[in-house]
Amino acid sequence: MTLVHTLPTRRAHAWFPVSPCDTSCVPTAARTHGRVRAVIRLLRVVMTICWLIPAGTIVTALPRPLRRRFVRGAARSLLAALGIAVLVDDRRPFVGRGAGLIVANHTSFLDILAIAAVVPARFVAKSELLAWPVIGTLARRLGVIGIDRASLRALPGTVEAAVAGLHADDAVGVFPEGTTWCGRTGGTFRPAMFQAAVDASVPVIPMHVGFRGPGDEVSTVASFIGDDDLMDTMRRVISATGLSVRIRVHELQLPGSDRRELARRCERLVFGPMVLPPLPTAAESVHGLSLAG
Repeated sequence: MTLVHTLPTRRAHAWFPVSPCDTSCVPTAARTHGRVRAVIRLLRVVMTICWLIPAGTIVTALPRPLRRRFVRGAARSLLAALGIAVLVDDRRPFVGRGAGLIVANHTSFLDILAIAAVVPARFVAKSELLAWPVIGTLARRLGVIGIDRASLRALPGTVEAAVAGLHADDAVGVFPEGTTWCGRTGGTFRPAMFQAAVDASVPVIPMHVGFRGPGDEVSTVASFIGDDDLMDTMRRVISATGLSVRIRVHELQLPGSDRRELARRCERLVFGPMVLPPLPTAAESVHGLSLAG
């Protein structure tokens, strides 16, 4: 439900989701660019942001279809500047590609860009994100719905804000694991935010977002876990070679009336056995099934 991770060593409440992933999940010997190429990539990111922020202000006055097209293009431009290739497997029927509640696994703040590159959406994210330099500005441009993770009392209001967005024909994105994982495994989908789809009577769009390295293996370079801060993740990403993000958009799910059943159904889709690329041997293929959640 939140955008960014909870440190495994800190737990504000007994109900607070905690990920076992930490910086030990990130390889220390990953293949990287030289320093000069990393600096060039960073400059590309800065230049991209410099034109996106003023352009985003102008675009807000345009009709909704043009705004959505801008957001998709902006997200892809930022990912390209970071050196991340985007590959999409969209399994929705063409007639079902409207707004809905997007639910996805969560590894990084870059998940927002990956999803927005396919379906522009308002995301439910921790309110502290809005105060981050640069990223906070972009988050406000994307219409992020802030949530106070320290207060259970704030949750109904967040659900109501999501319902309002869905009624306004916006897609609303949530991360029901409630924290970030490294990408090799995942957490349980918490049902609370699924209530927004039930109340608004809109379909749910399950997505899997997976980062891959040069050999098509699962990459944890973009993860935001353990004691990472914003710059730790960014340094790894701008230095990485052959990084890509795969977005698999599953078939739309009707909301029904039971948010818990809906959460379980979407969790099975997102963490199904096909989220990993095919592996070369039968033994490795069986091992890949362990990601099913």
